[in-house]
Amino acid sequence: MIRLFQYDTCPYCRRVIQATESLGLVPGKDIEFVEASYGTPGRAEVVRLGGISQVPFLVDGDVQMYESADIIAYLRSKYS
Repeated sequence: MIRLFQYDTCPYCRRVIQATESLGLVPGKDIEFVEASYGTPGRAEVVRLGGISQVPFLVDGDVQMYESADIIAYLRSKYS
């Protein structure tokens, strides 16, 4: 399952979430949204996995990426 590390007030995270919705990805089935605001275990995991404290951060198996435009392009290529 794809994991997207994000938090509610992040505009770049919102763009990615909207893309997942338009692609018909089902939370809990196709994608897991992980709370990653500052001070959360999710943010610590972002740093541990990717090396920097930035969201959105997508993990899909061996694929890891930070930039919202890159994440959206990746999701569109995988699910369109």
